[in-house]
Amino acid sequence: MPLTTSYNKYLLKRLKDPQMAAAYLNAALRADEPALFLIALRKVAEANGNITKLSRKAKISRVGIYKALSEKGNPGLKTVGNLLSAFHLRLAIQPEQTAHR
Repeated sequence: MPLTTSYNKYLLKRLKDPQMAAAYLNAALRADEPALFLIALRKVAEANGNITKLSRKAKISRVGIYKALSEKGNPGLKTVGNLLSAFHLRLAIQPEQTAHR
């Protein structure tokens, strides 16, 4: 048995934890590149396993999840919110730290 595991296996194991998934997704958002956020969302979905179970939890059809998370996917806010909820996460809006009052 090898002493190392692939990075992907390690990442997927870590992304099962909602705290790690939140940090990962937030980092992708900070990059200000929508395609990167979609890749990160896809990784979190992969970490959370079975698409059928995810479909039930997110209240989105399996086909809808596959389309939303595809390379050309463009999920709407409701779809993203439902997926995040299935991962035990939620969207939040915060003021920029540089904002002046």
